[in-house]
Amino acid sequence: MQMDQRKQKVLSAIIRDYVSTAEPVGSRTIARKYNLGVSPATIRNEMSDLEELGFIEQPYTSAGRIPSDGGYRYFVDCLMEREQLHESQLYVVRETLHDHLEVNMVMQQATDLLSQLTNYTAVVLSPEIGKTTFQQLQLIPLQPNKAVAVVITSAGIIESKILDIPEFLSTADLQKVARFLNKSLMGLSLDKVRMALFRELAEILKKEEQVLSQALEVIDEALKAEGQERVYLGGTLNIFKQPEFKDVEKIQTLLGILQEHHTVRHILNETSKKGLNVKIGLENVHQGFRNCSMITATYQVDGETLGVIGLIGPTRMEYSKAMAAVETLTDQLSHVLRKYFRR
Repeated sequence: MQMDQRKQKVLSAIIRDYVSTAEPVGSRTIARKYNLGVSPATIRNEMSDLEELGFIEQPYTSAGRIPSDGGYRYFVDCLMEREQLHESQLYVVRETLHDHLEVNMVMQQATDLLSQLTNYTAVVLSPEIGKTTFQQLQLIPLQPNKAVAVVITSAGIIESKILDIPEFLSTADLQKVARFLNKSLMGLSLDKVRMALFRELAEILKKEEQVLSQALEVIDEALKAEGQERVYLGGTLNIFKQPEFKDVEKIQTLLGILQEHHTVRHILNETSKKGLNVKIGLENVHQGFRNCSMITATYQVDGETLGVIGLIGPTRMEYSKAMAAVETLTDQLSHVLRKYFRR
């Protein structure tokens, strides 16, 4: 059976109506609202063919039809007209993201913006801290035998730790260690810092090796604290607005997954590749997302992928609008992050 132009128009009408109303769609509704130029009887025949093709299905409690996962896939791939964000929306995105100095704030703002633009749940996977560069180490005396070490990165991330200082080390010795490290490590990506420290270790006086070792521990602490990509969520409560998730078990399952950040990281890393990716219903590998659609894209600097941005919503999603929002936020994140992660 061929998917001819009339079937395409009927399928498109069913999807548009169901996305708008969340109610099963009948032939009379299509004939009345979409001006296809054919009778309800003809539309019923086309709907029967579409059901046989697997593009629509009949809920148990209704005479109307709803799109299947396959119907949504055909619509996204073959029928959907791509949208762009309005200029006013683009202006808000640019101004909001460019107004922050720290990466953490940029990530959270991007997540919030995406959820606000779409009314779905947004998720952003941040860059690994190892992709940022070392900017400065400060060793600040606190009291006898104590000092605080502060690590500052190009992404504005700060990690601090109290160090035990041997009695024979003076404030001048601490400053010497800090100067040495700052000179040796400035501008290196954090995943190269440890290698550089060991390479340069011989240049430090023996009596200062203990402080150098502790300073290395501080940098390691920074890497442990931020080493994995952070997961930022926005608009989680938007899930409750969707009729599909009135079922308590469904909502508990989905919210439970979103709270497990290691699971979210794994899902995003597994499903994302360069470009815009759309997973619909059963296409999602994770069982808990089988009732959802997920739109993801990677943001990059100088061709290197830094992280993932995405949307989670019902399969009854406004795909064109959602894809436009994800693409815009991806482009703007890539642009803003150049000042932090440019090689």
